[in-house]
Amino acid sequence: MTRINTNVPSLVAQNRLQASNRDLQTSLTRLSTGLRINSGSDDPAGLIASEALRSEITSLNKSISNTRRASQIISTADSALGQVSSLLNDIRGLVVEAANSGALSPDEISANQLQVDSSLEAINRIAQTTTFQGRKLLDGSLDFITTNGTGASNIQNLKIDQANLGGTGSVGVTVNVSTAATRAAVDVGGFNAVVPSVAATGTVSVGTAATAAAATTTLNIAPTVTAAAASGSVSIGADTLTITANTAGAAGNVAVTFIDAGAAGATTAAIGSGGEIEISYDFAAATSSVDIEAAINTLSDYSATGSGVDSTTASTPPADSSLTGGVDAAAATTITVTADTAGAAGNRAINFIDGGASSATSAAFNSTTGAIEVTYDFAAATAASAIQTAIDGLTGFSATVSGSGSTTAATGATSGATTGGVDANVADTITVTATTAGAAGNVAINFIDGGASSTTSAAINSTTGAIEVTYDFAAATSASAIQTAIDGLSGFSATGATTGNSIASTGVTDSTLTGGTNQTGGVTANVVFELAGRNGSEVFNISSGTSLNQVLAQINLVSDATGVTAAANGSTLELRSSDFGTEAVVDLRILTQGAGGNFGTGGRDTGDNIVATVNGRSANGVGNQLSINTATLDITADLAAGFTGDASFTISGGGAQFQLGPEVVSNQQARVGIGSVNAARLGGVAGKLFQLGSGESAALGTDPTLASRIVTEAIDQVTSLRGRLGAFQATTLESNLISLNDTVANLQEAESSIRDADFAQESANLTRAQILVQSGTNVLALANQNPQNVLSLLR
Repeated sequence: MTRINTNVPSLVAQNRLQASNRDLQTSLTRLSTGLRINSGSDDPAGLIASEALRSEITSLNKSISNTRRASQIISTADSALGQVSSLLNDIRGLVVEAANSGALSPDEISANQLQVDSSLEAINRIAQTTTFQGRKLLDGSLDFITTNGTGASNIQNLKIDQANLGGTGSVGVTVNVSTAATRAAVDVGGFNAVVPSVAATGTVSVGTAATAAAATTTLNIAPTVTAAAASGSVSIGADTLTITANTAGAAGNVAVTFIDAGAAGATTAAIGSGGEIEISYDFAAATSSVDIEAAINTLSDYSATGSGVDSTTASTPPADSSLTGGVDAAAATTITVTADTAGAAGNRAINFIDGGASSATSAAFNSTTGAIEVTYDFAAATAASAIQTAIDGLTGFSATVSGSGSTTAATGATSGATTGGVDANVADTITVTATTAGAAGNVAINFIDGGASSTTSAAINSTTGAIEVTYDFAAATSASAIQTAIDGLSGFSATGATTGNSIASTGVTDSTLTGGTNQTGGVTANVVFELAGRNGSEVFNISSGTSLNQVLAQINLVSDATGVTAAANGSTLELRSSDFGTEAVVDLRILTQGAGGNFGTGGRDTGDNIVATVNGRSANGVGNQLSINTATLDITADLAAGFTGDASFTISGGGAQFQLGPEVVSNQQARVGIGSVNAARLGGVAGKLFQLGSGESAALGTDPTLASRIVTEAIDQVTSLRGRLGAFQATTLESNLISLNDTVANLQEAESSIRDADFAQESANLTRAQILVQSGTNVLALANQNPQNVLSLLR
């Protein structure tokens, strides 16, 4: 069909040409850009995947850069730590050299100290100046910050190597110790306390001890007088009235008179003005004796008895009478004479001499006999006080009077003598002691009479072991001679004879040395044993009788070389390892031992490691140290000996955080703690490194042993830090770098496969598109020429 209004072939040719032009344009774009996807319309899904991969690749490339940067920081810190380690090794060499004080002069040790001081300054300088892009690495600013919780004081030497603080910026750590670490322990019992040997001793008394005493006596000057009542009798006709004073005393000595009372006078009795008894009655009347007796009895001071016949008197009165025999009571008068000075010289006779009429009372010493002679007039009444004054006036004597009586005329006072005066004397006590401690010194000391003129000597009885001292009992032998004889014996000594007392006629009392005892307790038999610990072993040779404390001293003296310490618990020797855990050991091996020894057969033991969890995860225990290394937490800590239970702390910040992955999330980050390495922080339980400085407690000239322990701990601390950083660099950073590079390569390959153009394919597509465009153009031309064929029909 031929049509001209609608040129369908032309339209078809146009459409195909447009499609071929689009294909040509697409091929040209891809070949010029090298990308298969140049716009979302090229491949929407592929564009999404490609852009996602590009984002990951960009993040990974930054992670690789971060990792390399972290590795550079660690390398910088490690380089500085290597120099610190070198300085510490130099210090250790100087310490070991300075310990050779027997060969080094003080000047050489001082020179070494100067080098130590310079090294300490260099270490401090390195700690302050090691930086990376202005950030200090070794001054402690990159260490973790912790806050103590319950029981945190039981956590010691905490080292936080890594910690993931997550989005909150802190993490709590709880350590639960279910079983505490133990030391290796071997006990040896039976060490009773040592009771040392005691030397036998005894004493021998030579002479008698006497305390000085003053001579004294009492002289009786007048006797004691007992009071007596006065009495008398009156005859009344056949009756005899006895009249007695009711009160004893001389006052009762009175007259008895009769007075005529006149006609019909009453019979009465009264005391006259002179004290006499006056009896009145009618003389002319017959008056009975009963009436007279009754009258006398009316007197208060007198009484009358005897009127039994009732005789009467008339016209002639009875004869007057008197009461006699009444005596007043009087105390005895004595004079006490005492020598003014104690001693036998005061023992003197006291004689009384009649000086004759009117002689003065006096006292004097007889120049021949030494007696005290008192002279006075015996016929006169001489007062006792006069005699006392005379004696008291003598030099060396004093006299006191008691009572007020006096001597009776014509008689002298009784002679006497002062007695009891004793000169002071100290008995010689010879102390005899065995020169060797032990029960063998308990022997008798016997004294033997050697007879006339025998020499004082001493010997040991070969049978009994007694000390026999021989001297002449009849002679005066001095205590010093006896002492010298005993002191000359082998095995005994004698001391104490100082006053020179002598013995005559009698022998010294035998005596005995007692109290000697042999030593008991401690090591019961000679023993040789080897004691081994973690640090090494030593051989000990212990003698029988050595005390437990002495054994302790020997073992503890070398505890640093063996790693074993010793302590006493009552009678038990406790051997303990210095360290805790399964690596600690106490090995006691008995090499030789005498019969009855108390070291037994020895023994061996190891300790137990700590059993604990950290945040619920089992921790690795070595002795008292636990450690845990997880993706989120890497710590090492020492726990207090014997501690069980919970201890907690919080890591609230700090550390050097490194972004190691493409995502900013905690599991693609690492936080490493780097502590300070200055001299004040390096060290351990023995002390800190700064103590090695001049004038400090661990200076070379002060305590090189302590200095060695501190340097060793500091070297271990720096080495541990270097190892930890090196492990982080090798295992974390380098492996992460390799992994990231591989991941980036794979992602880039994946992204390339999605987005990059395949030039071979696109070249073929281009050629095809070019041909199609050319053929389409020719076809379109032909299609446009077909309507012109209609004109041929119109011609």
